[in-house]
Amino acid sequence: MADQIRHGVLIVLVAMALDAQPFVLARGGSVPSSPVVDTGQIRCYDNHKPIHCPHPGEPFYGQDAQYDGLQMAYRDNGDGTVTDLNTHLTWQKTPPVAHYTWDAAARYAEDLQLADYDHWRMPTMKELYSLAAFHGSIRTLTPYIDTDYFDFEYPDTSRGYRIIDAQYWSGNKYVGTTMRGDRSAFGFNFADGRIKAYPTGQGGGPTGRCYIRCVRGPIGYGLNDYLDNGDGTVTDRATGLMWQKADCGRTMNWQNALSYAENLTHAGYDDWRLPNAKELHSIVDYSRAPDARDPASRGPAADPVFGFTETESWFWTGTTHGDNLFGIYICFGRGFSARLWNGEPMNAHGAGAQRSDPKSGDPAGYPRGLGPQGDEIRIYNYVRCVRDVGREPQSADSDRR
Repeated sequence: MADQIRHGVLIVLVAMALDAQPFVLARGGSVPSSPVVDTGQIRCYDNHKPIHCPHPGEPFYGQDAQYDGLQMAYRDNGDGTVTDLNTHLTWQKTPPVAHYTWDAAARYAEDLQLADYDHWRMPTMKELYSLAAFHGSIRTLTPYIDTDYFDFEYPDTSRGYRIIDAQYWSGNKYVGTTMRGDRSAFGFNFADGRIKAYPTGQGGGPTGRCYIRCVRGPIGYGLNDYLDNGDGTVTDRATGLMWQKADCGRTMNWQNALSYAENLTHAGYDDWRLPNAKELHSIVDYSRAPDARDPASRGPAADPVFGFTETESWFWTGTTHGDNLFGIYICFGRGFSARLWNGEPMNAHGAGAQRSDPKSGDPAGYPRGLGPQGDEIRIYNYVRCVRDVGREPQSADSDRR
C-alpha cells in the first residue's frame, strides 16, 4: 500500500511539473499514460442509415455508440488555449487561418508565443487524432472537432480551395512515399474526418499546404507499452487496452465484423468488441510501413508483437463515418488508389491512414474507386478485437441509446 501511495504522489508531482492536471486513477488502480478519448459517436447505424441501437443478438449490435469510452473533457483557459483534461495536452484554441507547407508549419510552431509560453510544437498524429469528434459531417458543415472549445473555419473557396481542404498537419512524416514517389507527412482533416499522408511540398490544397494547430504539454502521448501475455493477447499498458495478438484470419464485411467480435471467446475472455476508430488507431506505428525506405522498418504499420495474415491489410472499426455512413477502417497496409502508377496500384494515403468505405456490397462495382484520389474500395477487411483491462464485461441487456 505504501508503494502505491508513493507512486500516486509521484504521478501528481510529475503532472504538476508538466503544468497538467493529475491523472485520474482508472478502475483497477492503473494509470494509463495514453488514455484513448472516446470518438463522441452516439448514434447507431446499419449498412446505409441510422437505426435504433440494436439489442444483443440482433444485427449490427456492438458498434461504437453502444460502448462508453473516456468522454471528451476540455477546459478553456481564457488565454487562447484549451486543455484536454484526459490527455493533459494544451492546445491552441484559434489556429491561424492560413495553409502552410510542412516545413513552414514546423517553423510556425517553433516560433509561436502564446499565453506566456513559447515551447509549442506540431502535434504527433496520435495527439492530433485525440481531438477528433465523430459527430461531424461535411454535408451539414459540422466539423470533426468540438467547436464549443476549439475555433474552426472552413477554407475560403473564393481563393480556389475546396470546402474539404481543412487538413491539419501532424509532425509524423511518412516513412515511405505516396502518390508518384512524393515525400509526405500525415494529417487529419477536421472537415471530412480522415487521416491521410499529404506531400510535404505539395498537396493538401491548391497551393500545396495544410493548416496547423499547435500543442504543448506532456511528451509521449501515444507511445505504446506492450506486454505479450503469452495467451494470444497483448496488453498495451499505455492505454489500458488488451488486444488479440493475431487478427481474425479472414476478411469480412462490417456487419459480420461486428458479429465476430461480439461472439468471440478468446484467452478466457468473452467481453471482446470491435474497436472504435481511436482505439484501433492507438496501435498504429508510424515508424513502419510496407514501403518504408529503410528495409528494417518494412511491414504493417504496427509493432511486430502483432500478427498479420497479410502485410497489406486493412481493419474495420465499429465507428461509422458521418459524411457517407460508410464504415471507418484503418490502413495497416498502404492506402491504395484504384489508379495505377508504373503498372502498380498507387499508394495514395500511406500506411497508417484512416478512411471509410461501404459496409456491404461488391468492391468490383467500384473499378475507379471513390474520392478525389480514386481510393480503392475495401468492403472486406480484417478484424482485431479489443477489450478493457480490469473492466467487467458490459451487461448483456445494456442498451444505452
